[in-house]
Amino acid sequence: MPLTDIKIRQAKPADKPIKLADTAGLYLEVKPSGSKLWRYRYRIAGRENLFAIGEYPQVSLADARKARDDARELIRQGRHPAHARQTERTRQINANALTFKAIAEEWIEKKRSRWAPYYLMQVERGMKKDIYPRIGRLPIRSVTAADVLAILDRATKRGAEVVALNLRQWCSQVFRYAVATLRADHDPASALRGAVIRPPVNHSRPMDRDEIAAFLRKLQGFGGHRTTVIALRLLLLTFVRTIEMRKAEWTEVDLAAAEWRIPPEKMKMRRLHIVPLSTQAVALLTELKGITGAGRWLFPNHRRPHDVMSATTVNHALMSLGFASATVTAHDFRATASTRLHEMGLRSDFIELQLAHVERNRVRAAYNHADHLAERAAMMQTWGDWLDAVAADNPSARNAKG
Repeated sequence: MPLTDIKIRQAKPADKPIKLADTAGLYLEVKPSGSKLWRYRYRIAGRENLFAIGEYPQVSLADARKARDDARELIRQGRHPAHARQTERTRQINANALTFKAIAEEWIEKKRSRWAPYYLMQVERGMKKDIYPRIGRLPIRSVTAADVLAILDRATKRGAEVVALNLRQWCSQVFRYAVATLRADHDPASALRGAVIRPPVNHSRPMDRDEIAAFLRKLQGFGGHRTTVIALRLLLLTFVRTIEMRKAEWTEVDLAAAEWRIPPEKMKMRRLHIVPLSTQAVALLTELKGITGAGRWLFPNHRRPHDVMSATTVNHALMSLGFASATVTAHDFRATASTRLHEMGLRSDFIELQLAHVERNRVRAAYNHADHLAERAAMMQTWGDWLDAVAADNPSARNAKG
């Protein structure tokens, strides 16, 4: 007669194990200790075998019968249910080891040598800050589009839409890598294209003469760190990118030769870039050497001396000077130099070389890092002198438009 839950609950242990039969080979074994264990007796190739299903009440009567029926299907295929369960358990253990984080780190390692240091830093920071805390420990096959969307939503809510777009792209690339290496079946992040609306691009805007004069006046009275003042002045004088300024090392600067050689791995275009230094820039760097010259970096982090100046320091300083981020940003210094130098009649080739822009014309792209260095040095000195004249409100500065 089939078992019932009442009969199972009322079963009492004895000095020896008691077997309570259900149907089709399933029975409950009541141990002297009081534990009640589900067992299924079956035959394969004429030999009797026993399959341990689990313990009551953790495994209910209905669950035990289902497990028996599943086992019977395996037996029809000539497979022992215990072997199948062990195979599935091993598969699950292996799947659990293939977490999103483990595969993402493997993907990053393969890409590391091809990426610029700044981009590598962006990817690793996005993973550690936004992605790993949410899905890093999950088996990659179990991560859903909803999981990724939650990550994107968190970034969007803090106003970081561009970050959210990057996070989706990086997640998608990790999933595609996992698919290509047979450790995932699909890319759930691909379904989220369009989930984040890209904000309008804020193009750099050149400062006019009055804005430059106001900036230089306010900078003289800036109450922050002197190194921050020097960084702002040098950005305007050299019009390098902020990341190139922040990561500058003293081994790259030759004050005697009035040159700053930025190695390829620090440049956006991965090419050596030479910055001729005007007398104004040399004077500032000489002062800076007396402050930070004993260390590695021109602009070390005030809180973490072994690291470089924070990416937000320059823009925060501009805001402290009264320039809202929508009005003037550090990148505007490059646009300012380009526009004003073109207005002064300087050759476009020299300006573009000094900005380290990509040259799309194959003939002109043959320039190497030292091309027209003397002319570029003269241009940089012209720029430094013009800025001095603006700061002094010298009428000669007005010969340039703007």
